[in-house]
Amino acid sequence: MNTLMPKSLSMVIKASTTVLMLPTALSLTLLGCGAVPTASQHLAPNASTVVNTLVILGPQGQPIARAMTQADQCPVLQVDGQTLHMDVRVKPEIIPQRPTISDPEVSKPSAFPILTCEKAIPAGTVVASISGQALPLPKALVKRIVVIGDTGCRIKKSDHAYQACNNPEQYPFAQVAAQAAAQHPDLVIHVGDLLYRETPCPEGNVGCAGSPWGYGWDAWNADFFTPGRVLMQAAPWAMARGNHESCTRAGQGWWRFIDPRPLQVGRDCNNAANDDSGDYSDPYAVPIGGNAQLIMLDTANTAGKPVLTGDIREIKYRDMYHQMETLSQGAAYNIGVNHHPILGFTAKKDKQGNITLMPGNQGLQSVLSAINPLLLPPRVNAMLSGHVHLWQEVSFSTPHPTQFIAGFSGTEEDVVPLPETLPVGATPAVGAVVDHFSSWVSGFGFMTMERTSTDNNQWLVKVWDRHGKQVNTCHIDGKNSVCDVAQVK
Repeated sequence: MNTLMPKSLSMVIKASTTVLMLPTALSLTLLGCGAVPTASQHLAPNASTVVNTLVILGPQGQPIARAMTQADQCPVLQVDGQTLHMDVRVKPEIIPQRPTISDPEVSKPSAFPILTCEKAIPAGTVVASISGQALPLPKALVKRIVVIGDTGCRIKKSDHAYQACNNPEQYPFAQVAAQAAAQHPDLVIHVGDLLYRETPCPEGNVGCAGSPWGYGWDAWNADFFTPGRVLMQAAPWAMARGNHESCTRAGQGWWRFIDPRPLQVGRDCNNAANDDSGDYSDPYAVPIGGNAQLIMLDTANTAGKPVLTGDIREIKYRDMYHQMETLSQGAAYNIGVNHHPILGFTAKKDKQGNITLMPGNQGLQSVLSAINPLLLPPRVNAMLSGHVHLWQEVSFSTPHPTQFIAGFSGTEEDVVPLPETLPVGATPAVGAVVDHFSSWVSGFGFMTMERTSTDNNQWLVKVWDRHGKQVNTCHIDGKNSVCDVAQVK
């Protein structure tokens, strides 16, 4: 595929015998990015052409500076008075339409009319900036963490789900991000699902009228980069991949913008024939100081039902477990970060109004339980996940790690109530005996974690609403946790 893009943005991409044209009228102004360069202009990167910057922590905590720019060349990275030229991660292009989770008539090619640039920030850097925009740098000892998840605005025809993206009361991610930034975190953890604007807003729907849709830059910018900008400026991010970032959904943008590792041809979700590569990636550790670390897991393509023998997911997630176990030897305290809760609850309501508690992700459990009845390596102390659109804490009297769910930061909330007290014998996984349980359903917000001990086994967790009001407090001690409020009202 030809990924070159003339400055006029009249773009021709050839894929096999298909030629796709990007009209000149499809301007970066329409995408919220400013004016379009003409063929006679050469845009040098400056503060006005750099659209977004983000620092993402990769394997071993390596900070990666990312910049998305309207210019036709990458900006420079200023590091402690030195100038480093950023590298092109991926050029502007339109990706021919591929099979997606949506019907073909509500799918389209993914347009990315901006240049994505990157550069590893050298260890020991004190001050860094791109085009005058200061970059947040990782701290040797992370003392305060913000945890958010499931942040996009839900527009999906197949589910008849049309969240009012134009109404900040109904879609409050920008407000949540601002309140989270006001906590002055050392690190932001996103537990996955960044893009939800998948299909067009129906004609006449005022709540989402005019919203971009699909999996290109305009939807990414509206759902993530614009509302989350203030939090991106506050701290570096560690990011888990959700099912909304799988190859049949927003995987193309995940690989272009978010994943911290080098972009590989064939692992970019552009061609469905390569999805067995693009839908999976290896775990990696992010040290957070004090002999503690995060272990980042990609479970984007897991199934809701048990995985069948021979399924590629059985192979991939079995390997994921063993890599996670090896990585866990690198620190005394390990926090696993993934999208799908392995040890949390969901609730479903039938047509008669009866509520049933559902266990953790069955696809992952089916693979992991065959390796270890406790599902996770013994040195993993806590799990942070999303996927369920609420906040939840589960702790066990059995030696399972405590589970927190933070899928409540913008996406239309789950409203099926969880019980304040679990029924006798209720469990999210076979053999897991629940000791403490707390939840908050139908409230938007974020979570913070603060160290409270020198051995890093103890953490203070606070749950905040969209206005910055604290609604719950929890204490983690090793693998166990307990919260002050069993159910936030």
